[in-house]
Amino acid sequence: MSIVLVGSTSGSVTLQEPAVAGTTVLTLPAVSGTVLTTTSPKAGNVIQVVNATYSTQTGTTSTSYVTSGLTASITPTSSSSKILAMCSFNPTNSVGNLSSWYTLYRGGSNLFTAEGSSRLETSAFITASGSIIYLDSPATTSSTTYTVYMKSQSSGNTTYMAYGGAICSIILMEIAA
Repeated sequence: MSIVLVGSTSGSVTLQEPAVAGTTVLTLPAVSGTVLTTTSPKAGNVIQVVNATYSTQTGTTSTSYVTSGLTASITPTSSSSKILAMCSFNPTNSVGNLSSWYTLYRGGSNLFTAEGSSRLETSAFITASGSIIYLDSPATTSSTTYTVYMKSQSSGNTTYMAYGGAICSIILMEIAA
């Protein structure tokens, strides 16, 4: 037995039972869109998305990179996949005319560094908007952790993540190669 779905203006889709005995189930999503019916997505397709947020105020006076608390992990489905990491945070420091530095690590590898909260004012605790966007090729199917690290320009300055409880986020997208 077949089921034919006729389009509202033209075309049709035919659903046909399997040729062999047994049960085959195709579960359709409860949302509209396209159903991926292959396990080999085209290059550039988004395979999965992981999102994490962090809102616990964390500070450091270290002039070497330390973890900020903003972190997320993803397990790529293919070793040829790319991971697009997008981080949004609020660079803040305690001393005017000094900078805070933020960097993205994959495990123990420093991938990308961004300066934040650099300013000429003499007042402290001015919060800016910061971001890191990086396309990575981790070449693995193991769980991979991305973390934003931070450091101060000088030991007399405190660099903050999530100053005042501001919500910072990291989004990891696996992209088919």
